Amino acid sequence: MDRYLSVAGHTISHTEIVRLFVIASLTLSCIFITSISLTKHVETIYSQLFYFPILYATYFYPRRGLFLAGFCAVVYEVLAYMYVFPDTAGLIYTTGQAILFICIAAVVAYFTEKVNTSETRYRSIFETSLLGIVLFDQNSFAIRMANSHFSAMTGYRPEELAGMNFSLFFHAQKEQRRFFEYLGSSEDVVNFETQFLKKSQDPFWVNLSWSRIDANLVSCSVIDINQRKLAEQAADENLQQYQQVTDHAPTSIVVVNGGKISYTNPTFRSFTGYDAEELAGKDFRDLIHPDDRDAFPALPESPDAGTPLPGLTEVQFRTKTGETRLGTLFFTWIHQKGSPALLINLVDITEYERLKESVETESIRRRGIISTAVHELHSPLQPITGYLSMLTQNPEKYGVTEETKAILDRVAKSIDHERQVIDQMLELSVLEAEKIPIEYSSVPVPELLRSIIESGGYGAQAEIAIEVPPDLVIDADQGKIATVIGSMLSNAVNYSKPPRKIRIAYISSAQDTMHRLAIRDNGIGITNTQLDEIFRTQNPADLAGNGKKSGRIGLSLSIAKRYVQLHGGFISVDSVVNVGSTFTIHIPKQRPAEGGVP
Repeated sequence: MDRYLSVAGHTISHTEIVRLFVIASLTLSCIFITSISLTKHVETIYSQLFYFPILYATYFYPRRGLFLAGFCAVVYEVLAYMYVFPDTAGLIYTTGQAILFICIAAVVAYFTEKVNTSETRYRSIFETSLLGIVLFDQNSFAIRMANSHFSAMTGYRPEELAGMNFSLFFHAQKEQRRFFEYLGSSEDVVNFETQFLKKSQDPFWVNLSWSRIDANLVSCSVIDINQRKLAEQAADENLQQYQQVTDHAPTSIVVVNGGKISYTNPTFRSFTGYDAEELAGKDFRDLIHPDDRDAFPALPESPDAGTPLPGLTEVQFRTKTGETRLGTLFFTWIHQKGSPALLINLVDITEYERLKESVETESIRRRGIISTAVHELHSPLQPITGYLSMLTQNPEKYGVTEETKAILDRVAKSIDHERQVIDQMLELSVLEAEKIPIEYSSVPVPELLRSIIESGGYGAQAEIAIEVPPDLVIDADQGKIATVIGSMLSNAVNYSKPPRKIRIAYISSAQDTMHRLAIRDNGIGITNTQLDEIFRTQNPADLAGNGKKSGRIGLSLSIAKRYVQLHGGFISVDSVVNVGSTFTIHIPKQRPAEGGVP
């Protein structure tokens, strides 16, 4: 969780401090480089390098970014005026470039504000949904967000839910283990019925459906089906007692006897727009939208007919007013007045599906913005690097002192780091779009390890012991596995304490279904808090500001994790602070079926 500081009566987070520092550093660097270039009469001055701080600031602070664009425009105009005057063409050109700073910042600010407004609107839908919706971390199970319906359902206040372990809601440990097994299968799950505990420790039945928003975040919808369960248990009792339960159910309930509707609760009548008299005796199929009617399975008239009940089914309905609504159906046999009848529970998911589609569309749009921004941010780095190289390679020619040259060398290193961050951001944006194919081949692991150690120069930096069978071959994408091992090995070397000792061991047995390659170091270790963060993608300000203080947190580990997941595997971490860490790469011995990997 971010920490905050109080400065002159204003509260500011550490993240914002880092962002402002990066913006200020980039702005001053651009002014400094432009000043030197103009002073030394460099033939071509690239005004585009100012877009780097302007776009960065506008992305996080749209309105402040406009002020920064104006400031950069004035500074650039003043600097250029001093060296271009009285060249009229030059003055017009520089003025146009300065105006362009402000125009581009205004466009970026406009679209950023629109995205923020859309997020606010979708959050409103999220909060007012009739479904309980929870977003939790797949690794730590910590709840990131929960809507008011889930809060009311469980009896917890919203502030109490934030950060709670989602798995602790399960009433029985057996159900909790079953949940872990389903979640670990990396597949989306629907119709997972179990019992939750309220804050009062009272158990109640729920129906869970979840899907992954990204590699770390899981969206779970929670439907309170306690009343439906009570209705099933009370099905052998008289209809009056049954109606007292179903009339107040938040989900729609329909009883079909002999293919005709014999009972509907108020929620279903509100869903369709028909009253009880209009629905009584009506064929249930007549309520289904014509587009789905032919595909809807025929409903059996008794459990003895031999026709199995349909599973969880999503169906479009046409209401009395002609509106199309979407519902999820559950089917159960009951007895009504001594004869078998079909109990149908209907959950209105119309708004949920609209919200889901909107969120997916917005997610794709945001990934596009990130990808475009990464490409655009790459462009100004090339001229900056060129100028720095020119100044540092010929210091005498341009009058660069040793002190200035040392500063420029540090700037060059920082720019190279920024280029790596940008490249990794682009790689992640492609990975999130699921456009990376896996090209399987037979990979000789000992040869691959020797190649990685030699190309990275790790053998000269640490004592590396390899305990891998000499004939070990795995079925994997060699390039991606090399990237994963290289990332793990680089971290092990960089964060080990002298004398650096690294051990690479193959720890799978013949009976295991996974190849397991463990990389152990004698480094600084990782705290329990950091273990929740090391594979999470951070924003560029966090990465640039944290540096080594963040331990192993960074984009490279996020990429490594995603590559292993594309193989159907995972990465586990064991660590003791000030003793060392062991990263274990788990790759299936049998390649997963096509389409089985997220």
